[in-house]
This record gives sequence, structure tokens and C-alpha cells, in this order.
Amino acid sequence: MAAEPEVCYRHPDQETRVHCTRCGRPICPDCMTPAPVGHHCPTCVAEGRKVQPRIRRAFPRPRSVTTVILAINVVVFVVELALGGANSSALIRLGAMVPILVATGEYWRLIAAMFLHVGVLHLLLNSYGLYLFGNLIEGVFGSARFVAIYLVTGFFASAASFAFGTPNRIAAGASGAIFGLLGAWLAYNWRRRELFMAQANLRGALILIAINLFLGFQIAGIDNLAHIGGLVAGVLAGLAAEGFGSRGVRTASRLAGLSLLLLAGVALTGWRVAALTV
Repeated sequence: MAAEPEVCYRHPDQETRVHCTRCGRPICPDCMTPAPVGHHCPTCVAEGRKVQPRIRRAFPRPRSVTTVILAINVVVFVVELALGGANSSALIRLGAMVPILVATGEYWRLIAAMFLHVGVLHLLLNSYGLYLFGNLIEGVFGSARFVAIYLVTGFFASAASFAFGTPNRIAAGASGAIFGLLGAWLAYNWRRRELFMAQANLRGALILIAINLFLGFQIAGIDNLAHIGGLVAGVLAGLAAEGFGSRGVRTASRLAGLSLLLLAGVALTGWRVAALTV
């Protein structure tokens, strides 16, 4: 017995043998959008635009604040070189996170450390991560919330490294804040997990997190404490930055959530200071 011919889900009068490679719906030529593999239906294309409304290219469009932070990192690295290179002496002078110094009251190091880098390769790798996830987060959250997420998660990453690391280690780099951005991207897509594109973004983010944490545990000198701290803070910051509740209370919930996360980092710092000065 011959199978009954399928028809386009949007145009019942059009028979077709082509299906959307995302959802499997039958689609006619008028409903086909070319994709790297097969074709997508209008519904899946629209869902993808909801998750990434301003992303149309293989790389995200450069955003203003992300570009400024990248420029600051480069300028600071040039200063490092002018002071004799990215060595321990220059890093400490410019604000690297050294737990024993933070414990004496130099708390500014918890922020300054995220703008310092140990060598050209370190700067290039972090700049690439910041370019990708900084532009994504700034694109979906806006510049003001992006700055808040970046600074709060970077501070929390430094606080985690300070609280649980060895007292005399020297830590520097933007990777804790970049993991924070990755965590915020994870939270953003988790809240939209019913959409196909969000599910794909979640899988990609989780794979990237797993690879980087694995490498962090295998390669000496990588501050996985900062990475984990930044990631956890990023997930919480991403949830907080979108807010909860009705439109009238959403702004207040954003401010409250990010403030609580900042206070948690301060509390973690205070706990470690107390332990080191006993």
C-alpha cells in the first residue's frame, strides 16, 4: 500500500518530501531556509532569532564596552612590558592578586588582577574569550548589565581564588570574569531552554566548560579556583540580571540579585582575611 503523501505544515495544499533538519516538520520550497545542513522551517528560524536577535554572523558584532575592556587589557599589558615584562615584580606592582597582600588591606587587587596578564599568549587567549562572550552578553543584556556582570563575577572569581588558594601565590588574568560571562550565557539560554537554538547553545556552553575545567586541572599554573568561582557567580548573575516577577519589580530584583552576589564575594573575602590574620 502506497504511503500517503506529506504536505507542508504551513501550506496544506503543497505536497513535499523535505523536512526541517531541526524539528522534522515537512516544508515546501516557499518555507525552506537554507542551513549548513539541509533546510530550516520558518518556526525554527524565528525561535533562533528570539534567542540571538542581533547575531547574524559566525562571530558576534563588536560592542562598545567589550571593545573598551579589550583595549584596557592591551594598554595595561603594554605598561607591564614597560616595567620590565610580565614578570612577578611588574604584576605585583600593578595589582596582581597575592592573598597575603590582600589580607593586609590591599583589597583593590581583587579587581585590578582581572586586567593583568602573564605573557602574550595569556592575553591573546583571554582576549579571544572576552571578544566572543563579551559581545554575546553585551548584545543580549545591554551595556550597563554587561558591565555589572563582568565586574561582579570577576570580583567573585578573585575572591574565590583568594579564599581557597595558597597565601603566597600570584594570580592575574581576565579568565575568571570570562567564565562569569560564560555562566551568564548558560543562564540566559537555560531560561529559554524550550527553544531549539537555546538547547544547542546550552550543549555548546557545557562542552566548552567541561573542556576548560579539565585543562585547568591538568595544566599547572591555571587558576581553576577563579574559573569555578567566576562560573558559579556568572550563572547567578545571569539569572539576576534578567530579573524576576512583573515588570514593575523586575528592575529592583535585578539590583537586589547582583548586590547580594557582590556581598557574597565580600563575605568570602572577609572570612579568608580573618583566617589569615589570626
